[in-house]
Amino acid sequence: LRFPGGKTKAVTFSYDDAVTQDIRLIEILNKYNLKATFNLNSGVFGFRGQLEREKFTCPYNHIISSEIKEVYKNHEIAVHTIVHPDLTALEKDDAVVWQIEGDRRHLENFCDYPIQCMAYPGGRTDERVIKLIKENTPIKFARGVVSTHSFDLQDDLLNFCPTVHWEDPNIFEDIENFLNRKSDKPQLLYIWGHAYEIDFGCRLITLEKFEKICEMLANHND
Repeated sequence: LRFPGGKTKAVTFSYDDAVTQDIRLIEILNKYNLKATFNLNSGVFGFRGQLEREKFTCPYNHIISSEIKEVYKNHEIAVHTIVHPDLTALEKDDAVVWQIEGDRRHLENFCDYPIQCMAYPGGRTDERVIKLIKENTPIKFARGVVSTHSFDLQDDLLNFCPTVHWEDPNIFEDIENFLNRKSDKPQLLYIWGHAYEIDFGCRLITLEKFEKICEMLANHND
């Protein structure tokens, strides 16, 4: 098994919620020819607000629907449900399916490929939700939020765990380990986060730090 081009190593990024801060990340990703998946909530396109954490606030403005196709051009659009509920807390099975399938069908209006991937809102899933996805949707991959700090491929793609959150204090150690790693088996570095986190004064990520991450990961022959 190899990645495209016969490579044994790959890196990808995943960001949730379709917020306007995604635009700045995409500019940096494009600069370094890196790719990301953006998991979008189609029911809140255009919503404007703010988030408060640890007495800090940041803008929480969602991209409007007419800009979706252009903003996420050359990156992957994926499901994040219509309005970001905790899927495990929805009592009716039909509600779980509607949140996923409604979002998928709406998002496919903005891309020229079938959507088969998603990220769980809040990272929350359970056996019932996974069973409903398998039986009622074309979704083949669904990401949670528990970091593995591992690069090995995973068998359970509907309960996929990323390598590391982009604010993790050990992220640069993970990146160095990945870059220096030699293996005959495919290795994947999967970084995830929320773009709005760069605007919280209390957070551990900045645009400068993100660009450093991208600079480290770009232009490797292997």
